[in-house]
Amino acid sequence: MRVLVVEDDLPLSQQIKRDLHKEGFAVDLVDNGVDAEYMGAEEPYDAIILDLGLPQRPGLEVLSHWREQENKVPVIILTARDAWHEKVDGFKAGADDYLAKPFHIEELVARLNVLIRRSQTQDIGSLRVSGLKLDEAHQAVVDNSGTHFELTGTEFRLLRYMMTHPGVVLSKSRLTEHVYDYNSDRDSNVIEVYIKRLRNKLGNEIIKTKRGQGYIFGKPSP
Repeated sequence: MRVLVVEDDLPLSQQIKRDLHKEGFAVDLVDNGVDAEYMGAEEPYDAIILDLGLPQRPGLEVLSHWREQENKVPVIILTARDAWHEKVDGFKAGADDYLAKPFHIEELVARLNVLIRRSQTQDIGSLRVSGLKLDEAHQAVVDNSGTHFELTGTEFRLLRYMMTHPGVVLSKSRLTEHVYDYNSDRDSNVIEVYIKRLRNKLGNEIIKTKRGQGYIFGKPSP
């Protein structure tokens, strides 16, 4: 999953990026409202963490503009402000959740996972598809027999995205957009390598190739 962090406190934003990367997220950083509005409108993020007190353009204005453009990306407002009326203003502008500083990264990750899962119409509990259960805490996957398969960071991000879109044809370019951050070398051909690795671990039938279009992961669990 790919996340945009909009925060002008550089040490904090770098720490959030490190922590989220450890949890299996691809993360982009911006430190002002103008760049945030552009990136949020142009890049296909799965969620955005948005500070309110931004230079150049306030966070609430950025969020309002996204919603006016019918950009429905899940947004968590992250701010040191804790007055109840500011929370109300954030929700009125279109925020999906609100987290006050200081915070624990575990809570931020939990809230991100819930929002992303909800936005993709998945159950809020553990991600289970086609006989597989994703172990997000350990970046692993468990099959029906209880066998654990450890995953690399890229394998985990790729599998998680595919499991949240079961039965859907996913092109290599779409997968690349959600598995890598903005500054990564986005060679879509590398996706083939990771698809092969996942098949080697989980079986060839779990990910099907639709020639000329992309890949299909399993089917939704009954």
